[in-house]
Amino acid sequence: MARKSIIARQTKRAKLIAKFAEKRKELKEAGDYAALDKLPKNASPVRHRNRCALTGRGRGFISAFGISRIKFRDLASIGKIPGVTKASW
Repeated sequence: MARKSIIARQTKRAKLIAKFAEKRKELKEAGDYAALDKLPKNASPVRHRNRCALTGRGRGFISAFGISRIKFRDLASIGKIPGVTKASW
């Protein structure tokens, strides 16, 4: 599990991204890169990191389910994810 501080930092970034999204769009369309540079760095959507909803793991994220590969395998093995079955042939 990721540290609580890392998860909190990520949620804080997500709020900043949502707050400045419209302003960033207007400045980009106007071509005012000097003003764009003065916005907070964490307001950039590039800084957003996809994290597992259950554990906060940053790597091995499966975007279709919103969880990491490890939790996906655990939940799929016990049948908690609808429509997902273990392959056997």
